[in-house]
Amino acid sequence: MTFKDHFSKQAADYAQFRPTYPQELFDYLGNIAPSRQLAWDCGTGNGQAAVGLASVFDSVIATDASEKQITNAALHERVDYRVAPAENSGIKSGTIDLIMVAQALHWFDLDRFYAEARRVLKPDGVLAASAYNLLHIEAAIDEIVNRYYYEVVGSFWPQERQLVEQFADLPFPFQEIDPPKFEMTAWWNLDHLVGYLRTWSSTQRFIAEKGSDPLKQIMDELGAAWGAPEQTRNVVWPLTLRVGRKPGSDGLQSAD
Repeated sequence: MTFKDHFSKQAADYAQFRPTYPQELFDYLGNIAPSRQLAWDCGTGNGQAAVGLASVFDSVIATDASEKQITNAALHERVDYRVAPAENSGIKSGTIDLIMVAQALHWFDLDRFYAEARRVLKPDGVLAASAYNLLHIEAAIDEIVNRYYYEVVGSFWPQERQLVEQFADLPFPFQEIDPPKFEMTAWWNLDHLVGYLRTWSSTQRFIAEKGSDPLKQIMDELGAAWGAPEQTRNVVWPLTLRVGRKPGSDGLQSAD
């Protein structure tokens, strides 16, 4: 099966510059899963969510269709990394307590993935899908980053990216649970922020098509707003989280 590969080229940078998920998220997911035996991190990318799940679950299967992403993933003794598409995982039926899809659901063939999720989940298993969009630092910096997102590289986002902005409204044929609110945070200097913006698929598509670096269009303004480049600032990404149990299961519909 072929897939739209927007990340293999910058897989190493992706591993270095992407934000990490809060431990509280994984603790919550462990609490609502039917057991903590086996989780599947689908679309694992560089393995950030897989390692987080491994702090809570006995074993984690982490899959990605990109071999380069798997090659750059963070190793962990309880994580079994595999190259496989979301829609055809090769995982044994009825064995998974929890499926995590972190910032990847919008790339999947949803109907086929949901069928695969129902197949591999235990009767009371849980699917959790998270997404984050624009970051928050401070108003002047946010305005520049937002303008870069919408105006400079806006036309270079893959069509599927729109689903991140509509994540709360995506079809989700599971018995939904209302989760707590979570956010990702980091302390970054200017170089780290620029490295993160460079991992965007829209940035890479701009470079491939135009042969120039779109970040040059905002660097002077961004540098002026940031101040001393080595200065670290608090960066926040609100998480949108969709959680549900396998259809037809008798599990609790909400959890604290």
